[in-house]
Amino acid sequence: MHILIAPDAFKECLSARRVALALKEGVESIFPEAEIRIAPMADGGEGTVESVIDATGGELIKLRVKDPLMRDTPSFYGITGDGSTAVIEMAAASGIELLSESERNPWITSTYGTGQLVRDALDRGCRRILLGIGGSATNDGGTGMAKALGADFLDRSGNDIGPGGGALANLVKIHLEGMDARIAATEILVACDVTNPLTGPDGASAVYGPQKGADRQMVNRLDRNLVHLDRLIREQLGKEISLVPGAGAAGGLGGGLMAFLGASLMKGFDMIAGTVELEEKIRWADLVITGEGRMDGQTQNGKTPYGVAQLAGKHGKPVVGVAGSIENDSKSMVDMGFQVIISIQEKPSDLDYAITHAEELLVRTGERIARLLHLGFNLPSPR
Repeated sequence: MHILIAPDAFKECLSARRVALALKEGVESIFPEAEIRIAPMADGGEGTVESVIDATGGELIKLRVKDPLMRDTPSFYGITGDGSTAVIEMAAASGIELLSESERNPWITSTYGTGQLVRDALDRGCRRILLGIGGSATNDGGTGMAKALGADFLDRSGNDIGPGGGALANLVKIHLEGMDARIAATEILVACDVTNPLTGPDGASAVYGPQKGADRQMVNRLDRNLVHLDRLIREQLGKEISLVPGAGAAGGLGGGLMAFLGASLMKGFDMIAGTVELEEKIRWADLVITGEGRMDGQTQNGKTPYGVAQLAGKHGKPVVGVAGSIENDSKSMVDMGFQVIISIQEKPSDLDYAITHAEELLVRTGERIARLLHLGFNLPSPR
């Protein structure tokens, strides 16, 4: 029997790899003869670098870059096992978790550090870059990122406009002539599961600005500044980005990546699944096990378990979903393609207990899945 275990991380608890290994240990205790492969997964957000490194035998690169407030900070990204592809989480350089609550201010925060990660990947010979853009602290339309790669954003006096979404009000001229020439020969794919346009009531500033520290007045000013940036991109670069779904992701970084680097936006799960050759692994399997910390009706909105279930269903392979918690709408999850959803919880307990004991609970969940399989093998076929 061939079993593929392809979970996402249990956030704030276990990496996708540790989840997969715990489930594998449990299944093997009952079916030692089974051939089991693990494929730690992600959807382009936190944990993407680790998952792709694990799946491809890649390397973690550590370096120092500028944080959202332009201070030196340790950061990281990954390179796949064949050395051709860099996997970057923008949050590792420009993320909101790098700032204390009192430091959050999208008027001045910059994506410069994200551009430094891209530049380092180019220096190491990568000509394909996968970039996850969730969890940003910024609203600069990607201008900081582009500056780190050689672009110039100038005011009326020909000086750099400075960092942050507030500085965009002074922008008069966009110069891409100094952009790193290697960008033109590099495929840049952006994991983006939100559909927000760049500006307006559903845009970057209005929807995400408040959680980054903007009050109502700042939100309106930031939105006007992105409208101004969009107009200059259209007039000076000949690119229409404002209404592209996802242009407003990460404070307009989605739009900036398209405008300044020629990047393509795509669903995060699709990007990672293609990179780790998940579909080939599913074809090999007789059973697929996936999961994440919480499964509910929102699981179908770009989450890893839903993507795994859909690919497995395409090839007629049964899928078991495993979660730390399951909401009451489990029938809708069965309708998404899961044959069964199993919680790792064994008794009433609080969140702290579940997090502290998650690994052993996952091992025992793997055992239960295997025992149910064993029971199924020994039941007579239905008439």
